[in-house]
Amino acid sequence: MQKLTTLALKRNRLGDEAIQYIAEELRQNSTLKLLDLRDNRIGEKGAQYLAEALRNNTQTLTKLELQKNNSGYCSAVGAAIGIRNDKSLITLDLSGEGIDDNGAQYIADALRNNTVSHDALSAFFLFITTLTILDLSGQEINHKGAEHLANVLQNNKTLTTLGLRDNNIGDVGAQHLASGIRNNTTLCTVDLSFNPIGNEGIQHLADALRNNKGSDDEE
Repeated sequence: MQKLTTLALKRNRLGDEAIQYIAEELRQNSTLKLLDLRDNRIGEKGAQYLAEALRNNTQTLTKLELQKNNSGYCSAVGAAIGIRNDKSLITLDLSGEGIDDNGAQYIADALRNNTVSHDALSAFFLFITTLTILDLSGQEINHKGAEHLANVLQNNKTLTTLGLRDNNIGDVGAQHLASGIRNNTTLCTVDLSFNPIGNEGIQHLADALRNNKGSDDEE
C-alpha cells in the first residue's frame, strides 16, 4: 500500500487546536515528506505543538511551509526547530513573511554557521547543512539585509537558489549582492525581480556574472 508523502492544507482556517491534532499524528509519521500549512491561523501554541511533534520526525520531512500565519515568521519557523537535526531539509520558503533587514541578518548569521543566537530563525538555520533553496521574496529587505546575505554567499557551499523578488533592494543592495555572487561557487539562480535596481546596480551584477567562479544563471 502506498504511503502518504504530501499533505497540503494551504489557505484553510486551521488554528492552534487543529494543529494540535496534526501534531499528534506527526509524532508517529514516517512517510510524510511535504507539509504545507501556509495561510492559516496558526499562533504561538500551534507553533509549539509542531515543534514538539517534529522532534520525533527527523528522517523523512524535507519541506515545511508555514508562511502567512498569525504567529509571524519567527514563530512560524520556530516550529521548524523540531527538525533542526534533520540533515535532509533542502527547501525553506519564507516568502511574504515581512522579514526586514534584522531578519535577514539572523538568517545570514545562521547560514554562516558560526553564530548562535536565541532567535528562533537563527537556531533553526544553525543546524541545517543541506539547505539548497531559500525563498525570501516579498519581504522588506533593503541594502543592509542584502549586505548580510552577500557576506554569507561568499562562503556558503550549499545554496543553489536564492529568491529575493519584490523587496526593496536598490543599487547599493545590488552592489553588495554582486560581491557575494562573484565569489560563490554553488549558486545557480538568484531572483531579483521587482526590486528598484537601476543602471548602477545592473553594472555591478553584470561584473559579478563576468567574474563569477561557479554560478551559471542570474535572473
